[in-house]
Amino acid sequence: MNFSLSESQVLIQQMVREFAQNELAPIAANLDRETRFPHEIIKKMAELDLFALPYSEEYGGTGDGCLAYCLAVEEISRACASTGITYAAHCSIGTDPIYLFGTEGQKQKWVVPCARGEMLAAFALTEPDAGSDAGGTKTTAVLKNGEWVINGSKCFITNATHAGVIVISAVTEPKQGTKGISSFIVPRNTPGLAVSEPYEKLGLRASNTAELHFDDMRLPEDHLLGKRGEGFKQFLKVLDGGRISIGTLALGIAQASLDAALDYARERKQFGQPISKFQAIQFKLADMATSVELARLAVYRAAWLKDQGLPFTRESSMAKLYAAETAVKAALEAIQIFGGYGYMKDYPVERYLRDAKLMEIGEGTSEIQRLVIARQLGC
Repeated sequence: MNFSLSESQVLIQQMVREFAQNELAPIAANLDRETRFPHEIIKKMAELDLFALPYSEEYGGTGDGCLAYCLAVEEISRACASTGITYAAHCSIGTDPIYLFGTEGQKQKWVVPCARGEMLAAFALTEPDAGSDAGGTKTTAVLKNGEWVINGSKCFITNATHAGVIVISAVTEPKQGTKGISSFIVPRNTPGLAVSEPYEKLGLRASNTAELHFDDMRLPEDHLLGKRGEGFKQFLKVLDGGRISIGTLALGIAQASLDAALDYARERKQFGQPISKFQAIQFKLADMATSVELARLAVYRAAWLKDQGLPFTRESSMAKLYAAETAVKAALEAIQIFGGYGYMKDYPVERYLRDAKLMEIGEGTSEIQRLVIARQLGC
């Protein structure tokens, strides 16, 4: 059993870490404070081929695979989780559905520019009445005269404002339950599509999250993604991969919390010595480091399984569940180690906590992950 990264994976990790720490980390607090979408960073990420990592060369990718992509997500999120979720949502749930289920023509038209970073992608599944119960989709799509007429709305959609293409779910056979849901590819300027003002959020404030509204939105018939009625099955598979991304994002936040707490504990002096010399602080740091490393092993293994073409549903939910809860705990412990300073916006650990909380909610709550794992166990 070999846990070593390949030479190319190490080079990718080092390259992204250098970029993230030198160019993204110094502006992360300002991006958060100003709720400013990092257009300039996204452009540089595209120039570094970061959006291309998980995709094959025939569709504009580099063919490096899921694990290499996760290494990049971890380093970006370690510096700025807002940018991390923008990146992760674009690849794992925005572009992936077309990459996995699209026709050759659809892949050439949409995956290629997304892999090159020429446009952002989004995935619209959640609705006001369909969150954890994704089968409760109310948005409808009716085929009329060779066009799909779509009505409904979506909420909490990452990248909604800036996406050039959006994959959505809608009911095409109302009496078929989950077997009556289909997926569609929606270009950004489609008539009948409206995007709300972005939400004001607790954390991940430099990422873009908004609502989508469809008012007799019309799509050509060939904008159906995959087969009619297979949308539910499609997005379950997409979310398996998305959970690896969110687990990786959470891992990045947890590592950042550990980094900050360790640096502060070495510098902060009380009773004549650094607080890192006190056993109470040492135990906190040791527990944090252990949890972060275990989360890393879980995330990397899930990504490796995906790269090998092996089943990874259970492992992706385990990775997402454990890494998300580790991120929240690590941020809380970092604040505790910082003491009163940790509660102030002058230091980054309060941002880590605000950012980490969504990891326990997005792309399946921690409760849903436990249900998925239990079902995979045959319960």
